[in-house]
Amino acid sequence: MNNLQIFLAEIIGTFGLVLAATGSIVYDAKMENTLGDVFIAVIHFVGLAIVVYLFGKYSMAHFNPAVTIGYFIAGYIKRKQIIIYFAAQTIGAFLGSIAVKYSIGDYANLGTNFPNYTYDVTFFYGIEIIATIFLMGVILTVVHIKKLNRLAGIAIGGIIALDVFFLGPISGASMNPFRSLAPALFSSMPNDLWLYLSAPFIGAAIVGLVYKKIVR
Repeated sequence: MNNLQIFLAEIIGTFGLVLAATGSIVYDAKMENTLGDVFIAVIHFVGLAIVVYLFGKYSMAHFNPAVTIGYFIAGYIKRKQIIIYFAAQTIGAFLGSIAVKYSIGDYANLGTNFPNYTYDVTFFYGIEIIATIFLMGVILTVVHIKKLNRLAGIAIGGIIALDVFFLGPISGASMNPFRSLAPALFSSMPNDLWLYLSAPFIGAAIVGLVYKKIVR
């Protein structure tokens, strides 16, 4: 993988991720919430599976700065590559939100994540960390066990869909700081970004550290 391939793959892949993740929420809102949580989870699965299979061989399919940090801690990428991933993911995420706004419409705050404040803050913060632990754990498992590489798209798309379906009603289940950042800024809804700009990094870092300690 060269840095240009990584950069382009991460832009397009993150664009696709945000298009699927936020677009499913926005489209459901446009349809007056008649499609529901199953539809949203399925589109997450399909969208993520597609971009992982299309671009994984070029960039390891991060599409998420928390995943990039997890990969770095686990020893799969170099420190100097982090900025390449982050820059590409930022561009892809913002282009994705723009595409959703002008192709589907300005509904549901463009798919902005938000936690359920009927729960205690420490609970939904912990759930967001756990959701990211599940994601990063699956990612490093399919990377480490070569026989599972062909199932990467299904496995990663699947765990994201499950997190979104089961944990989304509690924490928002972003697992991805830039996926949350782009629609929140475009919708002028930054209040919950403190959660999504911190918890996913913690979850991914925990898995990276455990992996490096036990496996590498």
